[in-house]
Amino acid sequence: MRRREFLVGAAMLASSMAQSRAADIPAPSSEGLDRITAYFDNEVTSGRLPGAVVLIKQHGKPVYLKTFGVRDTRTGLAMTPDTIFAIHSMTKPITCLGAMMLIDEGKLALTDPVSKYVPLFAKTKVGVQTTDLHGELELDFVAPVRPVNIEDLLRHTSGISYDYIGAEWVEHAYKAADIFEGPFNNREFADRIARLPLARQPGTLWRYGHSTDVLGSIIEIVSGQTLYQFLKQRIFDPLGMNSTKFVLATEDELARMARPLPNDFILLAGERDRLAHPEWQSGGGGLLSTITDYQRFSQMLLNGGEFAGRRYLSPSAFEAMTTDHIGPGSGVARDYFYFPGDGFGYGYGLAVRTDPGNAKPPPPGSLGELKWDSGSGTYFGVDPKLDMVYLMMQQTQNERSRITPAFKALVYDCYPPPLRRP
Repeated sequence: MRRREFLVGAAMLASSMAQSRAADIPAPSSEGLDRITAYFDNEVTSGRLPGAVVLIKQHGKPVYLKTFGVRDTRTGLAMTPDTIFAIHSMTKPITCLGAMMLIDEGKLALTDPVSKYVPLFAKTKVGVQTTDLHGELELDFVAPVRPVNIEDLLRHTSGISYDYIGAEWVEHAYKAADIFEGPFNNREFADRIARLPLARQPGTLWRYGHSTDVLGSIIEIVSGQTLYQFLKQRIFDPLGMNSTKFVLATEDELARMARPLPNDFILLAGERDRLAHPEWQSGGGGLLSTITDYQRFSQMLLNGGEFAGRRYLSPSAFEAMTTDHIGPGSGVARDYFYFPGDGFGYGYGLAVRTDPGNAKPPPPGSLGELKWDSGSGTYFGVDPKLDMVYLMMQQTQNERSRITPAFKALVYDCYPPPLRRP
């Protein structure tokens, strides 16, 4: 009886504290929200963007949800909240959550060598470029100082790259290997990556690449399920993310799919590649989702790993996932293409705001905020200080580098100056 009274009392206290905290945080200004509307209206009417969906939630409730333009300029179908988008690298936080769940359960460990699950990684070498006596570049291959491990895959310190990032020899090696040739599943893709040289010694450099794809293969090996089966059972179905998947199966789903403008050639090429490999469940960039689905995942992160009474990660595992692991003392350098950005470190699948950064004034946001975006222009942020999640869904490679920072600035401009910056 006493335990029950204690739990009830604790719950009432927590609820009271949450209400008090919510009362201390102002709602976004109506003028600021109007500026968001005006901005995206102009992007659509000027022809730079076919359409978009924007959602802001505070204290678990929507405070702004608007659709702009069309899903597809070929059909003229209006953008709707249930429009499906290729979310590319916003797949990564979801895959990393799946891996963290297995770690939480003791079925996987951060220190496990990747070769325990993908044996070919035991033979992987590190490429080292040197200059000979005549000034000519030479490429040597040396043994890694330690094996690539699961933590390296989670935090992008494996030495695994993308074919468009790194020195010329890295790009050449990836393209010459033709890693996307023919049909392949996650395990076969992991083997293809294992045959390539690492761009750096494991644990020494944050570099974006296929690390999360290899992690997806390991989830399959450990769980005995395909990546989609695992994510559906453990994350999508419990969270109610009913439109999040790797392949669309029905005419209704296909009609709800957003497409970029006809001149967005890079994104259209990416779409062709995705459609050419329906058998590949890319943990690094293959998911399709809606803003209403992804806001549930975002809210779960804001809630500390819990959503609608269900816990997805223990508090310690959640803390590990959302703590910077590449900052001072970690021994990890930052690549030229450091996508977390100024003021951000990196946890396991998520950028984590650690400091104001070097810019004057600092970029908008709060210390402790979490975020990630994608090459297709989708973006999400989680701000514990403001008890807020905010998401933007669009399909543009051409305009994303301009629109994404503008969107974030517009969101924070909805709040008084002391709350806009760390």
